[in-house]
Amino acid sequence: MASSDFGNLVQLIPAAVLHPSSVTDILDLISFSYKCSAPFSIAARGHGHSVRGQAMAHNGVVVDMTSLNTDNDKNGIRVSWSPSLGFYADVGGEQLWIDVLHTTLEHGLAPISWTDYLYLTVGGTLSNAGISGQSFRQGPQISNVHEMDVITGKGELLTCSKHSNSELFYAVLGGLGQFGIITRARIVLDKAPKRVKWVRMLYHDFSAFTRDQEHLISVDGMDYVEGSLTTNHSPPNNWRSSFFSLHDQSRISSILNKHGIIYCLEAVKYYDDDTILTVDEELQVLLEGLSFIPGFIFKKDASLVDFLNRVRSGELSLQSKGLWDVPHPWLNLFVPKSGIMDFNAGVFVDIVHKRNKTSGPILVYPTNRNKWDDRMSAVTPAEDTMYTVGLLHSGGFDDWEALDDQNKEILEFCDKAGIEAKQYLPHYRTREEWIHHFGKKWSHFQEMKAKFDPKFILSPGQRIFYKD
Repeated sequence: MASSDFGNLVQLIPAAVLHPSSVTDILDLISFSYKCSAPFSIAARGHGHSVRGQAMAHNGVVVDMTSLNTDNDKNGIRVSWSPSLGFYADVGGEQLWIDVLHTTLEHGLAPISWTDYLYLTVGGTLSNAGISGQSFRQGPQISNVHEMDVITGKGELLTCSKHSNSELFYAVLGGLGQFGIITRARIVLDKAPKRVKWVRMLYHDFSAFTRDQEHLISVDGMDYVEGSLTTNHSPPNNWRSSFFSLHDQSRISSILNKHGIIYCLEAVKYYDDDTILTVDEELQVLLEGLSFIPGFIFKKDASLVDFLNRVRSGELSLQSKGLWDVPHPWLNLFVPKSGIMDFNAGVFVDIVHKRNKTSGPILVYPTNRNKWDDRMSAVTPAEDTMYTVGLLHSGGFDDWEALDDQNKEILEFCDKAGIEAKQYLPHYRTREEWIHHFGKKWSHFQEMKAKFDPKFILSPGQRIFYKD
């Protein structure tokens, strides 16, 4: 288990796997390594959803964080309230977001920022950013944390927040596991809506598609905005969401054959008993003036849980067919707004569609950078609006390299076109590439590494400070 991950592209065998029964076990392990004359590397593994071996430790020790679920008295999910913070949940770093959702809903509450897939650990997403269609309004998950308990690479268990041990707090959020292992996070909660109005609108004009997306994230009203593209080489429905009926799929296929590429704008408005009588009218006002293809707007009404957990059914279907545990050479990017039109022409049209290698969903949607805190380690383009682009490939064990080569071609296109894109869930092979990725944050990133993990013990699989 510890030598592979969701990507199925890398295999690195550790010397050992620790199944901790308590946080103290992890603390003892890191302290022991730190005091050794030859420290060994340590990687925390949650759900193992990385795609390039980021949670592996070749010849080191992998910590199976899910083992902490047996220690619920200390690392479960506890909902509380305080005058200064309002409602919040103290959550073990090993907990899955789906369990956080179900537990908080028992109190009529829920976190406000999500990932599209909920079977990920809290510590794992906070080490990256945690993004979805709510990020434009609520910010990424790292922007919705009050405090954390973190075990540093020096074997110290510290509680950190904006006001206490703040250097560690900001470094760990989006820090790719380089400064400590998150054992508890205090997550922002709010009153949970009960249901959602879920809308998809289709476009063949990319400029109209992006203009409407940017409009929806600039006005009050929508709770979720995402987007995707479909080509005439792929079905309208995909494993992430079976939204369209058979009749609708037939209609969509006809316009796909005409245009080659169709862009889908996806928007959601939450509601509950207090707003059930007004939500349809409010939604109609929000959708007025949008430039989707006439007649190609599709609506659903769903429970909050069914919407947030929408990817799960697709996962179970693929698992039943033996198609889940396959290579996933994914590429996730933040593309600045200034480059998104060139990106569409050079990548979506000239590379993805014309070459017809891509197998899997393709996401593209804007978010507001002012919802991100630049003091955190996460890196984004330096523009007010940026697009999340996800090429979520699935390949075979004998042909995934072609998809990986396509990813490299996309990155080379961005470089040549002067598009200052940044990788999300980054993967680089050289120190120079990491320095370029972090840009002005690199010096501080190094300083924090020297302060909190001076012997380079933690998260070797990221390959930021390792070349072997």
